[in-house]
Amino acid sequence: MNASVPPIAPERLPALLAAMPKAELHIHIEGSLEPELIFAMARRNGVSIPYASVEDLRRAYAFSNLQSFLDIYYAGASVLITEQDFFDMAWAYLEKAAADHVVHAEIFFDPQTHTARGVAMDTVIRGLHRACTQAQATLGVSASLILCFLRHLSEEEAFQTLEQALPLRDLFIGVGLDSSEVGHPPEKFARVFARCRELGLHLVAHAGEEGPPAYVWTALDLLRVERIDHGVQSTRDPALMARLAKDRIPLTVCPLSNLKLCVFPRLADHNLGALLDAGLVATVNSDDPAYFGGYMNDNFLQTFQAVNLHAAQAWQLAANSFEASFVDAPLKRAWRDRLEEAFARHA
Repeated sequence: MNASVPPIAPERLPALLAAMPKAELHIHIEGSLEPELIFAMARRNGVSIPYASVEDLRRAYAFSNLQSFLDIYYAGASVLITEQDFFDMAWAYLEKAAADHVVHAEIFFDPQTHTARGVAMDTVIRGLHRACTQAQATLGVSASLILCFLRHLSEEEAFQTLEQALPLRDLFIGVGLDSSEVGHPPEKFARVFARCRELGLHLVAHAGEEGPPAYVWTALDLLRVERIDHGVQSTRDPALMARLAKDRIPLTVCPLSNLKLCVFPRLADHNLGALLDAGLVATVNSDDPAYFGGYMNDNFLQTFQAVNLHAAQAWQLAANSFEASFVDAPLKRAWRDRLEEAFARHA
């Protein structure tokens, strides 16, 4: 914890949380697709969706677990057809990120969700990358892409996806592993992650969201990932907690997602404070914000209120997000300086 964090009056904390610079490291771009944009794209592309209205679709966002969410998530993604669709989706997210003072985003995308419908890999990646490039130029937000393999599919299909993406290798920085966690342990993808490591790609994986701490161990030891996405089940294993703290393995925690998918019964029960107290490089992220009720500042504001966190933890979470990002040291230092300035303004 930074001993130099100035005292912040409790009534000024919400404004500080909203204004402080931060990085988002766990955002599924398909999960930022708001119902209004789903309906607009459905009309534009002549795609039929099984909901009568925006309100009807929003009412369906009552999830009992990860799979109940994924069923609607994949239905929503069916409206994405053209490069412009992928650009528009990413641009809508990046505008919201900029408004939340996100200075950097590392954006997950699921190409298999689209190539299985006949959409070309080139269409997906070029549309998303064009939005990232434009965001840097016009919004002042830096953004990179991380290609995720769907873990409910086979490793052979993941290899095929990687091969399809390699001609566009310079447009994404890493690979991840997402979709249904339980029953699909990380070791299922050990060979394809080894190949990605040979290619110099950054490696991350979802582990310990609904799955057990054992999945976090295998993501670290067999996939050799640099970050764990979610990881909140790690508190069930003291040896794992010690490992994560010692090796400074970041966790990209998504509080409102954990609430919406019933990982925790109430937001007040969330273990974000315990992760920070244990010295872990925990960060706050929005995951699938269109479906889970909030973007970055919503996650910060609601979680701090529910869990009763304070300014020093806000500073730590923002600093952790910069430390955990896949950018060079000078840029991390520049963001850290901006963080200090934000705290000084709100002291």
